[in-house]
Amino acid sequence: MPINTDALIVGAGPSGLFQIFELGLLGIKAHILDSLPTPGGQCTELYPDKPIYDIPAIPVCSGQELIDNLLKQAEPFGPTFHFNEEVTGLEQADGYFKVTTANDQEFHAKTVFIAGGVGSFQPRRFRLDGVDALEGISVHYRVKQPEIFTDKKVVICGGGDSALDWALDLADKAAELTLVHRRDEYRAAPASVAALKELEAAGKVRILENAKASAYTTSDDGLNSVTISSKGIDDLTLEADHLLAFFGLAPKLGPIAEWGFTLTKKAIEVDTEKFETNIPGIFAIGDINTYPGKKKLILSGFHEAALAAFAAKAIIEPGKKVALQYTTTSPVMHKRLGVEDDE
Repeated sequence: MPINTDALIVGAGPSGLFQIFELGLLGIKAHILDSLPTPGGQCTELYPDKPIYDIPAIPVCSGQELIDNLLKQAEPFGPTFHFNEEVTGLEQADGYFKVTTANDQEFHAKTVFIAGGVGSFQPRRFRLDGVDALEGISVHYRVKQPEIFTDKKVVICGGGDSALDWALDLADKAAELTLVHRRDEYRAAPASVAALKELEAAGKVRILENAKASAYTTSDDGLNSVTISSKGIDDLTLEADHLLAFFGLAPKLGPIAEWGFTLTKKAIEVDTEKFETNIPGIFAIGDINTYPGKKKLILSGFHEAALAAFAAKAIIEPGKKVALQYTTTSPVMHKRLGVEDDE
């Protein structure tokens, strides 16, 4: 049976989770979809343990801590989550939008909020035969459990911030650590490059530039060795327990590109009053949208979610004035939040 809802949010990253809260303050209950098995989007998939410094009033938190706090903040509004659900279709019907998923679930929603980042992020992977079988065991494109690399022989490939950040983090923990980079110029912060060079000089890290991982061998326990190829010199074979790659991410917009939105460089154009798309009743917030002056920051997505919620309220309850109330003083807001008013 179709699931009927006033608001359907596509994407359970930071912007999508805050959208639940902003809708809830206005008395709107939301259903939220995500193709991943857990909430969090990039925060939990790519940098759960990395610090974030630019969330207002929170001097520092990890990606996972931010998601945990957003989920706690949304709890009073009883959102319904649907994970492992990839949206495949969106159609306009009589007074609602019909949204379908790859699992043949159907939603009928009065308003829809696209909060899917820039689509489905996929890490760029090694092009080595059979290496996919080692993913999550000996080959990694993200770090979820840094402790597994303690006292292990680790090879990291890449020259951006993620590669160098993890090389710096693991230098004192791994038994051996090698950084392999295709060039001799880095995309990482200069301070990180300088710190890595200092570790190399101290004998804690091996750096191989203008090189790439070209082959590997395995044993019963997983990875056994990695062969590094460089122009003009013989191949070098390194013993290795783990191989990490940080080649960046390739976003895939997927079916969204075919839903009739006005797109600019794979982002959905919105206005800056309501963050509504060219299809009335469908909003786009966070990294998926674009407008003059757009900055792809988490805090920008929070602002966009607030204004989109007010616009959605006017659609869900047409003709009814949407009053601006403050959580500090409004009894209505306190009731929705489940907090007691002082006598």
